[in-house]
Amino acid sequence: MVRDLVSDIKLLSRSNLHVKDTKRVNDLLNKIVEGGFKQLQVVSDFDQTITKQHENGKKHLSSFGIFRCCPSLPKEHVELTDALANKYKPIECDLSMSIEERKRHMDEWYAATEESLRGIVISPEEISEIAEKYGPCLRDGSKKIFQLLEEKEVPVLVFSAGLGDTVVALLTHNGIYRSNVKVVSNFLNFGEQNVVQGFRGKLIHIYSKNEHALEGTDYFEVISKRNNVILLGDSIGDAGMADGLPDTNAVLKIGFLYYEMAEKKLSDYLNYFDIVLEDDQTMDVLTSILELLK
Repeated sequence: MVRDLVSDIKLLSRSNLHVKDTKRVNDLLNKIVEGGFKQLQVVSDFDQTITKQHENGKKHLSSFGIFRCCPSLPKEHVELTDALANKYKPIECDLSMSIEERKRHMDEWYAATEESLRGIVISPEEISEIAEKYGPCLRDGSKKIFQLLEEKEVPVLVFSAGLGDTVVALLTHNGIYRSNVKVVSNFLNFGEQNVVQGFRGKLIHIYSKNEHALEGTDYFEVISKRNNVILLGDSIGDAGMADGLPDTNAVLKIGFLYYEMAEKKLSDYLNYFDIVLEDDQTMDVLTSILELLK
């Protein structure tokens, strides 16, 4: 029997919560609830998804933004990465371009960023200290969510196009880098005497972070046996993070829309996410869904 879970979850009636297709969301919720924790995995972006987008209108720094606060970074690197962001950030968000074209530009952006890092001397300890000092707040309820997911042995994949070293430091400082959490991101490759050689492995940007990147790994074997997914993201590119997972039964996509973009971007977000939360700095909706599972 299909339950009316959309009506049961009272939070879904909030004025800042938007659902384009109520029947689809209800069907997905029923499949996720029926499968329970044993069939569930969570796939989440990090910047402005696990972290708050703002506090009282003040924007939080991203993982790369926090890294830029490290005193050891040369001025030339900071200036170059500013110029790259000014050039490529508008392209990242330009939906008039094909995904293939945007992906090509993102490849260029991240390759140039990697090249600018080569030869810089910086210690992991400095990155960790700066992350603790400048790190953004987690969304309200995040710690409770991560504790529950660990207790229920639900794999959590944190997919970040940011800097993995900062992401792990922030997760650790907040006590949520738990045994069930896997971070896939851009990690610095350190050589002798902390000289940066670039990034380790594949470059992860907004249009390449999907579960194809995990094929052939032990973690992919773990998640491939779990065919229900709750996906969390704050950009349209995040909606594809579960692409590449075989035999999915249900993928419920929850998008966090920054309030300054709501009027312009809401209709676009509703084309990619099943539930869109406008200026919501909590994990309340995810909490309400997990409360239905056994």
